[in-house]
Amino acid sequence: MSFYQPPVRDLRFLFEEVLEGARLQQLPGYEEVDADTVEAILEEAGKFCEGELQPINRNGDEEGCHFVNGMVTTPKGYKEAYQAFCDSGWNSIAMEADYGGQGLPKTIGLMIDEMMASTNMSFSLYPGLTTGAYTAMAAHASDEIKETYFPKMAEGTWSGTMCLTEPHCGTDLGLLRTKAIPNDDGSFRITGTKIFITAGEHDLTENILHLVLARTPDAPKGIKGISLFLVPKFKVGKDGGLDERNGVHCGSIEHKMGIKASATCVMNFDDAEGYLIGGLNKGMQAMFKMMNTERVAVGIQGLGIAEAAYQGAVSYAHERLQGRSLTGAKQPEQAADPLIVHPDVRRMLLTIRANTQGCRALAVWLGTLLDVSAKSQAGEQRKEAEELVALLTPVAKAFMTDVGFESAVMGQQVFGGHGYIREHGMEQLVRDARITQIYEGTNGVQAMDLVGRKLPAEEGRYATRFFDLVQSFIDEHRHDSALNEFTAPTAKALERLKKATGWLAKNGFQNPDHVGAGAVEYTRLFGLTVLAYLWARMSKQALAHLEGEDPDFYLAKVKTARFFMQRILPQTSAYYECVVAGGGTLMDFEDVAF
Repeated sequence: MSFYQPPVRDLRFLFEEVLEGARLQQLPGYEEVDADTVEAILEEAGKFCEGELQPINRNGDEEGCHFVNGMVTTPKGYKEAYQAFCDSGWNSIAMEADYGGQGLPKTIGLMIDEMMASTNMSFSLYPGLTTGAYTAMAAHASDEIKETYFPKMAEGTWSGTMCLTEPHCGTDLGLLRTKAIPNDDGSFRITGTKIFITAGEHDLTENILHLVLARTPDAPKGIKGISLFLVPKFKVGKDGGLDERNGVHCGSIEHKMGIKASATCVMNFDDAEGYLIGGLNKGMQAMFKMMNTERVAVGIQGLGIAEAAYQGAVSYAHERLQGRSLTGAKQPEQAADPLIVHPDVRRMLLTIRANTQGCRALAVWLGTLLDVSAKSQAGEQRKEAEELVALLTPVAKAFMTDVGFESAVMGQQVFGGHGYIREHGMEQLVRDARITQIYEGTNGVQAMDLVGRKLPAEEGRYATRFFDLVQSFIDEHRHDSALNEFTAPTAKALERLKKATGWLAKNGFQNPDHVGAGAVEYTRLFGLTVLAYLWARMSKQALAHLEGEDPDFYLAKVKTARFFMQRILPQTSAYYECVVAGGGTLMDFEDVAF
């Protein structure tokens, strides 16, 4: 994928102009994070991703990970790239400075995550899981555990995992059987098997820290009886160094459709020594801290794939000569015109572009909300940010990964037959993107989380916050004639979303199958409305700069917004009709007739 260029200009636009990244400087610890600092960090991160991660991406896909005698080795070049990654400090961007981290905003970390996913999604999963484990431990672990493990995690010499799924239970974690037997010294003996464990075993770090869900002997049934434990691959001595090998081993690795350079492991725990994280029987609360972090990260993986697909397809569409323009030859001196002249090719490229740039705005917005929710000293501001994050997390995970996969397929389609073969890298994007719709809770599960948990939360306050935010923007600019072509369609989409929300609330109470039947379409409707709001905000800024510096950038932004409003947002009407159709056509179909 030699065509990739880090989208630093677009990230700057979002951070500096649209989403008021400067307000992060008002948060404790972020006082020195100004626009120039952010730009410099993004420039260097982009160089690293383009220069170190992209060159080993295809090789990693073709070679994959190796499993021999319980040991996993990563593909050629990955260990060296990981060391360079850690030496440059990229692994600890958003970790607390008290433990050796960079102490920078999560917003910056998420922007860098996109570049990593674009250039080498498999590689990004190794530090990504460490960040997730760190986040859960930061919120729920004891000070003693933080002091013991965090400095090594910040160095990158110790990594993390998340161990939830078992052979007989995936989403339904209440069925898990992994046992935790208490020891006299306060530790626990962990026994059980976990599957689909990303980065469960590898050769990049000297120790791997597993966060494991397990059940103590007298625990209540179901998810109420689940606790969370830290189980290191190697025990840690009193001096902070590595001690004897713990009772945890990799049984095998999976052979997958994509992300082949990422080790997906079966992990066997046999009386492994573990340490309680958070309260007893409070494991789901602690683990959800990590899961929600990972769900946002997975959404950004979809965004990264979409950006890579867009850049590859645009490059090819400019170079590949094929056919003549419908309105006459554009390059008569050539044997044919480039693909870029054909309306259907432009439709695909603009669809990818509009959705990708809209999703990037959502990612950066979520980053700022995460930072405010973590650092703000103003109670109501912090509460609002927390509730918007809770509401938007399932939307971001589901919508952005759907967009990622669809964009990869459309980008491949632009290449025609050449997109189906390996040389151009497009077929790898399709394969790598597919998992994002599945792991960290399938997109159907995200949809049920949105309609089943987030919409009713606090008597509907989460959703009302979002509705009011969008409505306020529309009302504020009601008399702005230049902006009307963006605010008017947004208002229509918002009205459909409100009506769909009301329909689910009324009819779902009478028959929950109505909620389940419309959940996915509702989530898609929600995602498109979020993007409409963000495109309206981007359009406001772009329109104001058409006569200033870099006018081409801003004009392209306005035209992309126009395409989104006229060619993509109308899909909200169809999704609304699907939601209010109810569950009859699904649930009335006889089981035996399938």
